[in-house]
Amino acid sequence: MVLFVLLLLPILLLLLYFIVRPRPLTIPIKNRHVFITGGSIGIGLAIAKQAASEGARISLLARSLDKLEEAKQSIRQAYQVDVAIFAADVRDYDAVQSAIKEAGPIDVLVVNHGVYVIQELENQGLDVVKFMIDVNLTGSFNVIKAALPLMKDRKDKWPASIALMSSMAGQVGIYGYAAYSATKFGLRGLAESLQQEVIEDNIHVSIIFPPVTETPGIARKNMPELSKIIVGSGVMKAEEIGKITVDGIKCGSFSIPCNFLGQTFAIATAGVSPQRSFLMASLEVVFAGLFRFGGLLFQWNLYGIIEKWHAQKKR
Repeated sequence: MVLFVLLLLPILLLLLYFIVRPRPLTIPIKNRHVFITGGSIGIGLAIAKQAASEGARISLLARSLDKLEEAKQSIRQAYQVDVAIFAADVRDYDAVQSAIKEAGPIDVLVVNHGVYVIQELENQGLDVVKFMIDVNLTGSFNVIKAALPLMKDRKDKWPASIALMSSMAGQVGIYGYAAYSATKFGLRGLAESLQQEVIEDNIHVSIIFPPVTETPGIARKNMPELSKIIVGSGVMKAEEIGKITVDGIKCGSFSIPCNFLGQTFAIATAGVSPQRSFLMASLEVVFAGLFRFGGLLFQWNLYGIIEKWHAQKKR
């Protein structure tokens, strides 16, 4: 049996080399137009600064004009690149469409905006649930739908990118994250389907899965106590996520995890998602069972924490 597996493995890996789709490619950033929603603070601003440091022309869209002005000045002073700003709410399709038309053809679209309210569903108002869906999910449809005609009409025809900012809560459900996770899981379905629709136009879709990040949008003090315990205290810096995101976009990666745990989740939940990397495709195939086992251990630990917490509450 072991000999059979050893003989079969090289054949399987050779087959993978030919069937991995879409094929590997490089998406240039220098001298190209990068348009970022939610770009005035946090991860969006960090992505903008990373792209600017590599010579990109930057456009930022967010709701607050004051914060946009601050972001514009900080990028210009640091990198001496052209920065355009647009104040609009992603829930307003007409406003988004007007901003994108004014910005002009986009080479790299980063759909980064999002709101984050963590609470048990039983205690969370439906108005808050709808707000997260409208911003995180419907807002993403608005931005992409408004940008697609101009992206398809770009003149240089180099590979272009649409990158969606999901979350590790879009890889695995967490206590208190029911509404937020639903919006972030939804982005993956959007990304997988959209990639098939735009591949012929040389547009390549990425989805990023950051963990809890040190940004102004995170209000951990209002999280349920059990959510805080499960998530833990470790956070990544926005600048780290910004660099990982831009590097992933340049490689045309579909799935962009941001730390080791996120990478294990990416392999465990790969399913039938696109994979450009022969190496990652090989890891997903060879270690799928092992990472599924790891996922079960993660769930065992997760439910253990929940049971222990409830037991302590009853005392």
